Amino acid sequence: QNEKTRKEIYSLYLSKDVPKLRKLLLSRLKFGTAGLRGQMGPGYSQMNDLVIIQTAQGLTVYLEETAKDVIHESGIVIGYDGRHNSRRYVEGNFHCIEYQGHRRIYSPSSLDAETKATPFVPFTVLLYKCAAGVMITASHNPKEDNGYKVYWKNGAQIISPHDEEIQKTIMKNLHPWENSWDISILTASTQLTDPLQEAMNSYMKALGQAVLEAELNSNCKIKFTYSAMHGVGYVYMAEAFKTANFQPFVVVKEQKEPDPEFPTVEFPNPEEGRSALDLSIKTADLHNSSVILANDPDADRLAVAEKQSKGNNEWHVFSGNELGALLGWWSWYARRKREPEEDPSQLYMMSSTVSSKILKTMAAKEGFNFIETLTGFKWMGNKTAELQRQGKSVLFAYEEAIGFMCGTEVLDKDGISAGIRVAEMAAYLSKKDMSLMDKLKELFSVYGHHISCNSYYICNKQPVIQRLFGRLRTFSGSPDSYPQSLLNGTYEITSIRDLTTGYDSSQPDKKAVLPVSKSSQMITFTFKNGLVATLRTSGTEPKIKYYTELVALPEETNLKELQDTLQEMVTAIINEFLQPDKNGLKQGPST
Repeated sequence: QNEKTRKEIYSLYLSKDVPKLRKLLLSRLKFGTAGLRGQMGPGYSQMNDLVIIQTAQGLTVYLEETAKDVIHESGIVIGYDGRHNSRRYVEGNFHCIEYQGHRRIYSPSSLDAETKATPFVPFTVLLYKCAAGVMITASHNPKEDNGYKVYWKNGAQIISPHDEEIQKTIMKNLHPWENSWDISILTASTQLTDPLQEAMNSYMKALGQAVLEAELNSNCKIKFTYSAMHGVGYVYMAEAFKTANFQPFVVVKEQKEPDPEFPTVEFPNPEEGRSALDLSIKTADLHNSSVILANDPDADRLAVAEKQSKGNNEWHVFSGNELGALLGWWSWYARRKREPEEDPSQLYMMSSTVSSKILKTMAAKEGFNFIETLTGFKWMGNKTAELQRQGKSVLFAYEEAIGFMCGTEVLDKDGISAGIRVAEMAAYLSKKDMSLMDKLKELFSVYGHHISCNSYYICNKQPVIQRLFGRLRTFSGSPDSYPQSLLNGTYEITSIRDLTTGYDSSQPDKKAVLPVSKSSQMITFTFKNGLVATLRTSGTEPKIKYYTELVALPEETNLKELQDTLQEMVTAIINEFLQPDKNGLKQGPST
């Protein structure tokens, strides 16, 4: 009953554009990375009112079948960001859930309150012990996209079997329920509760309790600059700075308020590096600020840049792996400061398989535990919940795509708490006349250089992706005959793990230990000289990503030599494995 999308389909019908109609109507969005994400528009293969209603109906029925007591007693949390149609899609959710007679729906009341930062949905799920949470967001995707992200009652993003079962339930409930298009009844709803202020107070209380030295923060001479990247983060970060006893930051005014057009950036993704931080750098320079903090539009990611003090007035934009090293160290330091006698064997940190192995190196030296998971915080969040049930403590988790989980108040990446932890660390280091970069160099001198080069190629053609990865699996003409070296034997490959097929040459039975997914491509090559390289497809974007890291011993101090080796190997991986010219791939920026 959405006239806009009806007219778009009808126009294609009149023009007899059968290929386009087939693409829009004969396939549908499926649950991927914790839910749905895609371009907004007509048809079952895009995000629109009908797809949202069908998805909400499927989720609601599934919750009735699997968590009936919880859903009726404690309800569900729903949040939305500032993107086009986000509020509209929430309205479709409300009706479906209320139609089933659920006791409580927690969301901004009357749909006229502030938009919500994504981390506050999983936080509120745990706060009220809800059955589930839904966040309408496409995170850092282009403005044409939106998404439907689902959290389970443990506060983590859904994983198998929930995602597959919800998909099945959606397919059994495609016909819109009675009055499903009538949102006027929501104005008289008695089931809608606005939790925002109480959730905000509880979140900030927990954030404040984790502050190590409030007095040090209040006397901090560093001037911070903050960008919300046209998203929802400003209100939350401003309150977090106040809670942690910092002076107010300088805000990038042009990017302060939610704007679904993202007018000042080509991509609303601080992971893109300097190109996304141009306005932040200009603002910081204008106000003599030396540290930049930037969230993505739904405030679950954090980018950090620091002005270098060597007289060149240059800015260093930290990679996700560099920030992972710094925040990992800070998490360990802060915990030992508070609990010096605590048994480190009960403490854990984790990162995704495509992230740096710096936490693994730290763990081996310091005595805490390290766990590697598949890519994505749905795996780290659920693993954290599992460890908590065993009485263990997770200090920190991260993925190289500038996603950080500092503590366990939010079992997902959280750009707000990560921003405060970085600010705390910077304040502490400044007291010792050190910068973030100084500390990073010190960490590498202790644990060895961990240098990486990560980027991606755009590829919109699935047959090309299938052919590219198929070639790597049959490199010598037979199944599981992967490449054995680079540059005609210069760099030997010692093991190969393929989490699409389940093959792992390093295991006695040749079977991978980590979970296997045939719906995505992911191959990891380990080289004799310590380089680990992973090629994978994105679950939310048309990208082929590559991740490489060269791990050196502490005594290997010639950084330029290590960087030259890394660059030579990355170039060879691109030319020999990805073959961008032959496959028509367009490269993104390196980090």
